[in-house]
Amino acid sequence: MTESRIKRLATTLMDATTDKDPLVQEQIYNALCHLGESEPEEILNSCDEYLRQHDKLAYPHRVIILKAMETVVKNNIALLDKSTAKVVIFLASNEMTKSKEVIRDWQQAASNVLVAVGQRFINKVMEEVLTKFQPGILPHYFVMQTFANLSVSNVFGMVPFLNSILGTMLPMLGMAKQDHMKSVFCYALQHFSESIQEYLANLDKAPDPTVRKDTFSNEIFSAYEVLFNSWLQHREAKLRLAVVEAMGPMSYLLPSEKLEEQLPKLIPGILALYKKHTEAFYISKSLCQILEASVNIGSRSLDVQLDSLLGTLHPQICAPADPAVPLTVKNHTEVLRCFTVLACSFPDRVLAFLLPKLESSNERTRVGTLLIMRQIINSAPSQMEIKKPFILSSMKLPLQDSNNKVKRAVVQVISAMAHHGYLEQPGGEAMMEFLVRQCALPSDAPKKQPPDADDLTSDSVQSISVNTLFLLSTTVDRMNNVLWPYLLEFVTPVQFTNALTPLCKSLMSLAVKKQEEGENASLIRYDLNANLPSPYALTTRLLVVSSQPYVGDCRGAAALRLLNVLHYSVHPALEQLWSKRVPLLVEHIEENTEKSLSQKEWEEKLLLFLQETLAAVADNTWICHFVTEMCRQLNSYNGFPLEKNFLYKCIGTTLGACASKDLVQKQLQELLETARYHEEAEREGLASCFGICAINHLEETLAKLEDFVRSDVFKKSVGLFSIFKDRSDNEVEKIKSTLILCYGYVAVSAPKELVLSRIEADILKNIFQYFNTKVLGIKVETKDLTLKLCLIRSICMISQAIYNGAKCGDFVFSRKAELVAQMVEFIKAEPPEAMRTPVRQRAMITCTYLVVLEPHLSDPDRTELIDTCLAGVLALPPPEPAKEREENGGDASHKEVLYGDTLSALKDLLKSLLQRNLTPHGLQDMFAHLGPWIKSNKEHERQRAVEVSAALLEFYLSKLNVSTVIPFYNLGVLIALFSPRCSDSLASVRQDAVDCVYCLLYIQLCYEGFARDHRDEMVEGLKALKKGLEEPDFTVLFRTCNNIAMVIGKRVPPDQLMSLLLAMFEGLADPDKNCSRAATVMINSLLKERGAVLQEKVPDIMSIIHSKLEEVDEEHIRKAAQQTVYILASQHKSVVVSSLLGSPLPFDSHTCAMWRSLATEPTLASRILEQLLEKVNSDVPYKESKSFPLLGSAAERVATPLPLAATCALYEIMSAPESGPAVLGLYPPLFVTLLLRLSCTVGVQLPKNLQSRERRRSSSSSGGGGSGNHGPASRSLQPCSCAVETLKVMLVRGGSEEVARAVGSAGGWELMASAERHHDGIAVLAGAMARHAGPRLPLIVKNLIPTLNSVFDSQRITTTAFFAELLNSNVVNDLILLETMMDNMTGRQKDACTLVRMLALRGLGNIASGSPEKVRKHGAKLLASMVNGMDDKDDPHNLVALEAMSSLSKLLDHLEERDIQSMLLHIAIRIRPFFDSEQPDLRRSSIVLFGNLTKFSQGNCEVFFEQILNGLVTLLLHLQDPKPEVVKACKFALRMCGPNMGCDGLCDMFLNHLREDRSLHYGEFMNNVCKHLMQSYPEMLNRLILTNLFYFKSNWVDIRAAAPMFIGFLVLHVDEDQCQQVDLDQLISALPEEKRPVCLKQVKDNPPASLNLLLKDPVPSVRVKVAETLGRLVRIL
Repeated sequence: MTESRIKRLATTLMDATTDKDPLVQEQIYNALCHLGESEPEEILNSCDEYLRQHDKLAYPHRVIILKAMETVVKNNIALLDKSTAKVVIFLASNEMTKSKEVIRDWQQAASNVLVAVGQRFINKVMEEVLTKFQPGILPHYFVMQTFANLSVSNVFGMVPFLNSILGTMLPMLGMAKQDHMKSVFCYALQHFSESIQEYLANLDKAPDPTVRKDTFSNEIFSAYEVLFNSWLQHREAKLRLAVVEAMGPMSYLLPSEKLEEQLPKLIPGILALYKKHTEAFYISKSLCQILEASVNIGSRSLDVQLDSLLGTLHPQICAPADPAVPLTVKNHTEVLRCFTVLACSFPDRVLAFLLPKLESSNERTRVGTLLIMRQIINSAPSQMEIKKPFILSSMKLPLQDSNNKVKRAVVQVISAMAHHGYLEQPGGEAMMEFLVRQCALPSDAPKKQPPDADDLTSDSVQSISVNTLFLLSTTVDRMNNVLWPYLLEFVTPVQFTNALTPLCKSLMSLAVKKQEEGENASLIRYDLNANLPSPYALTTRLLVVSSQPYVGDCRGAAALRLLNVLHYSVHPALEQLWSKRVPLLVEHIEENTEKSLSQKEWEEKLLLFLQETLAAVADNTWICHFVTEMCRQLNSYNGFPLEKNFLYKCIGTTLGACASKDLVQKQLQELLETARYHEEAEREGLASCFGICAINHLEETLAKLEDFVRSDVFKKSVGLFSIFKDRSDNEVEKIKSTLILCYGYVAVSAPKELVLSRIEADILKNIFQYFNTKVLGIKVETKDLTLKLCLIRSICMISQAIYNGAKCGDFVFSRKAELVAQMVEFIKAEPPEAMRTPVRQRAMITCTYLVVLEPHLSDPDRTELIDTCLAGVLALPPPEPAKEREENGGDASHKEVLYGDTLSALKDLLKSLLQRNLTPHGLQDMFAHLGPWIKSNKEHERQRAVEVSAALLEFYLSKLNVSTVIPFYNLGVLIALFSPRCSDSLASVRQDAVDCVYCLLYIQLCYEGFARDHRDEMVEGLKALKKGLEEPDFTVLFRTCNNIAMVIGKRVPPDQLMSLLLAMFEGLADPDKNCSRAATVMINSLLKERGAVLQEKVPDIMSIIHSKLEEVDEEHIRKAAQQTVYILASQHKSVVVSSLLGSPLPFDSHTCAMWRSLATEPTLASRILEQLLEKVNSDVPYKESKSFPLLGSAAERVATPLPLAATCALYEIMSAPESGPAVLGLYPPLFVTLLLRLSCTVGVQLPKNLQSRERRRSSSSSGGGGSGNHGPASRSLQPCSCAVETLKVMLVRGGSEEVARAVGSAGGWELMASAERHHDGIAVLAGAMARHAGPRLPLIVKNLIPTLNSVFDSQRITTTAFFAELLNSNVVNDLILLETMMDNMTGRQKDACTLVRMLALRGLGNIASGSPEKVRKHGAKLLASMVNGMDDKDDPHNLVALEAMSSLSKLLDHLEERDIQSMLLHIAIRIRPFFDSEQPDLRRSSIVLFGNLTKFSQGNCEVFFEQILNGLVTLLLHLQDPKPEVVKACKFALRMCGPNMGCDGLCDMFLNHLREDRSLHYGEFMNNVCKHLMQSYPEMLNRLILTNLFYFKSNWVDIRAAAPMFIGFLVLHVDEDQCQQVDLDQLISALPEEKRPVCLKQVKDNPPASLNLLLKDPVPSVRVKVAETLGRLVRIL
């Protein structure tokens, strides 16, 4: 029985091999292999039987079965018995030879089966296959191929048969006429020869050790003759290659004398093939084997063939190998092996052939020759030993080659030479120098190469050279003495700069090795190495290159490490210092990056290290030598400005430590004579050198600077330059610039106690002497920018020196005013239209330091300085727009940085001036200068001025120290200057203006006597208001301005109020519209806040307002009108209201302003609001009319005019902020009336006479035409949007801003206006009311309850939706509304409107979240409502049922088992059909509810457990549901079911793997689930399988695929004794499809679909899973 079931499974799978999808075919193959692992012999027999019975099965399908047989045989070869092997052999043999034609895939698969069986049953295989190999009859192609493959896979088993096979085969060679037969004979001879060689090489393990080469020689020679003499000449290229491939291995087996005899013909014959074949690998491989065989027999014929061999092979290497074509690379390898064979036998002749080729003009020839040289250096070392000098001398020409490919090849040859001792010979140093030169190659600028370019870049040559140098110095021990200390010679020459990092690393490694050998003291032997750089040269070089530590692959760390290793050779006293300091410096480099490293800080660290080094040496002679070497190296760095600059600093530091005054002066003189003054970095470096030197040698430094100007050298320079008139002025100015800069550095660096006395007498005198040129005795100022900048910097440094001097307070700088005036002149001379140079910035920084020195500047000087600086910076044109900045690139970003620095310099200067007069008067004086700029009509000028003002006020506040309480008399004027700017058109101005007001108010508080750190809550509130100024939205801006004005109003002293208001009114004429508007907002706010104290001034204020409003036609008109209407309305309320209601709709802007004026006084506003509510309710909301009564069209709802006008009026009044108290007083009636008004306007049209007006309004507003003063307001007149806006404004005015905001952010207003989603919008509103307006609800609910019986469906829906959502909040319980509302909801269950019934159930369900503690009390009533809802008959779309399930799920959390016990089973059975509903919401809700029901199954355990088992398969399969929300529901339900299933493993799995936040690997999860199911409920197997079968017809592909996989995993884990449960026939067979049953009885009554049927599913992924499952069914057999 078992056999037939396995066979049945196998047959089912084999039937499915006709599937065209490759993935399905692959899975069928895997399933057959899987079955074969379990029962190999049974499966092999089944396959045999199937193939024999299905003789007509097409060969592609037979191939799948044969491949599966091969795999089963291979994996189970040890288990097969002879009888099965025989069956398989016979079948495979027949399959292989059934067709006389060659059908490669099929016959190859059969041949592979024979080869697999032949691993163990070689005799049986041969017995069968030899029957197909008869003398005199040409065999089948695959018979020969099988012999060949067997000979390789089973050498010891096959070689004994070869003699007889060869004997039978040789006569057949002549019979072979077709090329493919000749090819397969060649293939067989090749593999036979290879297996014979392997056999002979392993005779000790062979079954017959007596076998000799002679056994086969004659047969192989006979075959060779046919192949060489006949087939090799064939015109078919493939056949020729097959012959060549065979002849290589055959040559080893030919009799020696025959091989010797054939070589003169064989080698030329093989070589001739190179011309016929582009693919040379097989020829080269065979040739190499023939050459090896020839050498093995000591052939003499090779000598004659050598020239032709070399001449043919050499071009093969010269043709470059393409890595993308692997055979070309392999060909190179084989040709190089040929050269190895030849070089070992004929070294002299091979070299004589190769070395002249190095001089060839052809690049490929040179590269190829070098590749061969590397090969023979590596592979023929003994033969090349005596040729080393000859080879080295022949490398001279390649060393000079400029071609990158040749260079790379030379580097590879050098690497080979190093390993074999060549570089220890004379001439080896030239090789090493070449290698270092390649390491120093500059990086190529990236350039676009054409697609066919195969040239190497110098970058790749450099990287190969660097790697080679490092490898030679670290891994080739024999190179240590060659490289050390020789490599040190390359450290100092500048041309090797790029190679410094690899050089230092290699030298470091070599030095460490030397130290390990005990050569510490004599690390560098200068007596033996005359060419080495001195210790001073090495130290200077390594220190200077370390100043740019990240250049050249992080050379700084490598240079410092090498320096540390060389400490003893530099000076014996340095060991302790350097071993401590250098690692810290290296660590600093490694902790930073090129971006994060502060260059200034790094250079200071290095100079401190140098100082400590000089102090540790303490040897003046050594220091003198050191500084001399530093100066000597200066010229080396001409192309390296940064390094040269640092070297100058090192020279200054070293001169400072030098005790010899003469040497100091000599070196300073030399520096002045040799400097390249036209380079900025050089000027800076030289000046900093003088400055550092002056720290210890002030007198010598100053003397040398004076001497130089008087010296012949300077005069000669000037004279020489004057010959070249164009150059002379420029060059002389550069020298003077440098000398001026030197004085500045000397002043700032030298000891203050020494330098102060020399500043005016010597330093300034000389500086101005160089700066001012006299022509005919008249002083002429220079136009040279460099000279100007150097003068400014020098004076700045002198000012700093005086400021920082110890006697600063006593020092009176008599030339201060003169210097300030000079700076002012410089600033004035700059072009006003652009900032091209840093002159302004540098001059202002200098003035910042100058103004703090004594004596004080005079008022006119101070005024001129301030005005010049402000005009020079604030008036500059605005920066370029972003787009232009991108186009101009670096230049634009440089200008941006320069501008930012200049503005900072201006701020610092003004602060410095303000510091001298820190009083209200000083502040007023400063803002007298800034005021016009702050009010400028140019945005960029205002922006800069206000930014500077904010910085000044913040500075003033931070420095203020009030000792006596004095009045801040100008507070009002200053606040009026800045506060309107809080609404400037520029956001940055707005922000800075708030900061100005903030500082001014705190300054006032300080003057009132508060401490500076006192924090005022009102003033601090200004900071929070800045956020509202970021956006350019006017309403936000003016609201914020109003808030700012309120703060100002509360904090301005009474005596300042009038001046503030007067100055504010002046602001109405501000050129910036925004600011003039802000002024009006602030005036109104101030009057509201402080008008009470201005009783006497009110007439004046009124007249000012009147005059200003005549000038500016703005908000004041509405204010005046409001006042007028207010007076009227207080006298004639009803008439005013009636009259306004009679205005044509839509109201124009004046009418709107009038309505809003009625809100001014709360009592009046309340009375008017009540009257308008009455108007809204006094008429029906709409009338129904049919446009075309005859056509039977639906009635159209048209709004009635009076309620519509009253609604618009309510909006206008409530939109006025003053209406708040009145709205609060009438909150419930207003809310209810407007809510019901809104519900009745959804879908309602305007009356015909208003529709045209509304269209005109919308077109004019969309056209951007603006409404003008007399036009209609831009608000929509549509009844619904009008009602929405009115309700919204009512909430805001009624103190429920949070409600309006919450509804808006949730999109509730839009939902309310939608006919389909109106109830959702009402729910959003109700939720917001519950959260933010709870105390308002009792009266609202009371007023709404009667509308539940309204004749209008819309009102019933609105009220029910509102109540339903209120029940979602605990607020109804707190307000004792729960019972009333619940009764009303229960009463709605019989409503004629489906939507009302659904919303009523939702409300009842919401009690679970709103008042959970009340659920149990009303449990019976709630449950009855839900069950009734599920059974609702008038519910075609299941809306009510869906709501009932969702609501019941929520209620269950708050009920106990006894509450629901009686209904539990009824509910579970009722919801079960919904699990597979087409509607995702129904699937989700029913599954969630099922999960919740499991909590109540304790008392009814067994009955409910049955329900869980009924639903388990469905829930597990729906984890593959296409809808994520259904998958989430299934995860929840399974987690809930887990504890009730009595299986801890399953429960843990559900809890751990089905968490909502965790992704699920479904296959792995189902595998583990099935394992637990079969361990805990093995008797359920058949039931689970049958339930799965019904999902074979599911509409969802993933579920159709999951069902067979589920079955497969169940079968995988079932115990053997339970297997009989499964009806395999039913599972596999194709039975008729039936409608899906929902319980187990129906499963038995209605047979489901089957695996066989599913194998024909249109979706490949489903068929793949079925095939996989069929493979697993072996477990139940």
